[in-house]
Amino acid sequence: MNRFQITILGCGSAIPTTMHNPPSQLVDLNEKLFMIDCGEGTQIQMRKFKARMGKLHSLFISHLHGDHIFGLPGLLSTLSMLGRTADLNIYAHKEISLMIKPFLIYMGNHMSFKINLIPLNPEREELIFENRSIRIFSFPLKHRIATNGFLFEEKESARHIIREMIDFYKIPLTEIPNIKEGADFITEEGIVIPHNRLTSAASPSRRYAYCSDTAYAPEIIPFIRNVELLYHEATFAESELERAGETYHSTARQAAEIAKAAEVKQLVIGHYSSRYNELGLLLKEAIAVFPNTELASEGKVFDL
Repeated sequence: MNRFQITILGCGSAIPTTMHNPPSQLVDLNEKLFMIDCGEGTQIQMRKFKARMGKLHSLFISHLHGDHIFGLPGLLSTLSMLGRTADLNIYAHKEISLMIKPFLIYMGNHMSFKINLIPLNPEREELIFENRSIRIFSFPLKHRIATNGFLFEEKESARHIIREMIDFYKIPLTEIPNIKEGADFITEEGIVIPHNRLTSAASPSRRYAYCSDTAYAPEIIPFIRNVELLYHEATFAESELERAGETYHSTARQAAEIAKAAEVKQLVIGHYSSRYNELGLLLKEAIAVFPNTELASEGKVFDL
């Protein structure tokens, strides 16, 4: 089974603390490394947790508040100094050009690679990346400015070949790819051997959803239903419910209510307000609604 791994680089919120870095995550999926958000100090976190910068495929920026983007200039500069030549796609809202274009002018001819800015649609779900094995979707969240969540999805794999059956029917190796994709096999005597006798079921596809800054928004449930892992912001405890509403953030309990309604398998909460030196309260409030909840922390890895 291919690797599908999420590494937390930062899980704090707007005001920096010595406990948590600003938001950023790495999704290692089928030998490609995708970054979600890029708060200040993200490149240092990559070094700290031994993430290979050379494997970075694309960046996905949920929204343009500073705690989610202030790490970009440093990271881009370092990638250039390391000699990157492949294009780098940055999926973000179109206004990010107000930050990136002056940076590129400042850098002059010193950038070793091209940056492609690909605008997100803040109004509806969209497929924004696809190759032979994975799909990545963006979908709207509910925040003070245009904000998107992201869904990373494996495509369904081919069925698994049963070696003993291949040997028994003396099936040529050249036929195996077609059988895995659903073709039957015809013996030299003209007997049809159904492909489901020669194969076992494919591994189920895995999905990860990232819900950045957002108020409580049940309308996102169809986008994240039944995912294996959901990251959902949980900036406040329930005692700050009014403050959460004013700032378009969620409480830990609200994040858990979304996870429960969406029937996800596991919930990870993060984006903690700097007012919390102890996160046990947030975890307790979430677990009361959705027991399979964990706290995000820098360096924590989740394997799907």
